[in-house]
Amino acid sequence: ADRKSIHYNLRPTKRGEYEFGFIRTYISSPLGLVSRRYNFDGAKVLPVYPSFINLGQYELMAVSRHLTELGIKRIRKIGNSSEFDQIKNYVGGDDIRTINWKATARKGGLMVNTYTDERSQNIYCIIDKSRVMRMPFEGLSLLDYAINATVALSKVAMLKEDKAGLITISEQIGSIVPADRKSAQLGNIMNVLYKEKTRYLESNLEALYSSVRAVIKQRGLLVFFTNFESLSALQRQLPYLKRISKYHLLVVVFFENTELKSLSSDPAKDVEGIYHKTIAEKFIYEKKLMVKELSKHGILSILTPPQKLTVNVINRYLALKAQQRI
Repeated sequence: ADRKSIHYNLRPTKRGEYEFGFIRTYISSPLGLVSRRYNFDGAKVLPVYPSFINLGQYELMAVSRHLTELGIKRIRKIGNSSEFDQIKNYVGGDDIRTINWKATARKGGLMVNTYTDERSQNIYCIIDKSRVMRMPFEGLSLLDYAINATVALSKVAMLKEDKAGLITISEQIGSIVPADRKSAQLGNIMNVLYKEKTRYLESNLEALYSSVRAVIKQRGLLVFFTNFESLSALQRQLPYLKRISKYHLLVVVFFENTELKSLSSDPAKDVEGIYHKTIAEKFIYEKKLMVKELSKHGILSILTPPQKLTVNVINRYLALKAQQRI
C-alpha cells in the first residue's frame, strides 16, 4: 500500500493547553464517485510554555560584566557577604578593607580576601491571578508579563545559586512550588505557569499570609506581582502585606498605565481633552502615592511599565543581593 506523510507547522501565539482531536481522513474512489471518512485516534493535549526567547539575555545579568547593554545597572557592594571565597593578589579597585595582612606579609605583595554572594537563599515569586491582572498592554495581559518575569528571575536566581520558588494566588491559593535550585526546578515552575489564567474575583491575601507562614520557614525574598488601580485598593490589602513583611523581605511589584502616561503628556486640544488629561494625571499621581505608602511601612516596591518589568525586577534582585538585604 502507498504511504504518504503530510507535515505542517503551527505557531501558537499564546501559552496554555492546545487540544488536537482525532485525525480525520476522507478517501475517494479512483473515479471520485464515492468517498469514505475515517477517524484515527491521535488525540493529544500539548502544552505551550511561557516565552523564553530572551532568557539567555537575562542569564547574562547574573554573570556578565557588560550589563549596561541589557539595561542592567552595576551595583557597588556594601561591605562583604558572609561567605569567604579565596585570597588573591590585590588589583586596582579592590576594597582596601579586605586586605589580608598576614597573607601580604608572607607573599611580599598586597593580598586581599574575596567573598561570594550568600547562597541558597529563598527567592519566591508570588503571582496575583485576580481580575486586576487581566489588563492588556501590547498584546499581553499583566499576568503574562508577570509570568515571563517570573521565569527569567527564577533562572537568574538559580544561576546565583539561590533557591527559586512560586506561589499563585486569587480568591484562594492556587499553586505552590517549594523553593529549590535543582536542575529540574525551572521546568517545575514552567509546568505550573503555562496554564495559569486570570480569575474574576479579588485576591485573598489573608490566605496568602497563612500559606507563606506555613510553607516558607526561612527568611527569603518574596516578589509579589500584583496591581493596584487606587490607593483605597492598596489600603485594603496593606494589613496583610505588613504581616508578611515582618518575616520576609517583601517587594511589591505593580504597573504603570503607559496609556494614561501617554495621555497625560499629550497637549489637550479642547475642554474634553483637558478633562481626560486631568483624570490621567490624577491616576498617575495616585500610583506614586502607593509607592510612598508602602515605603512608610517598610515595604519595598517596584512601579514599572509592563514592557520593562523583567529588567527592573532582576535589577532589584541583584541590588538586594549586593546590599545583603535578603
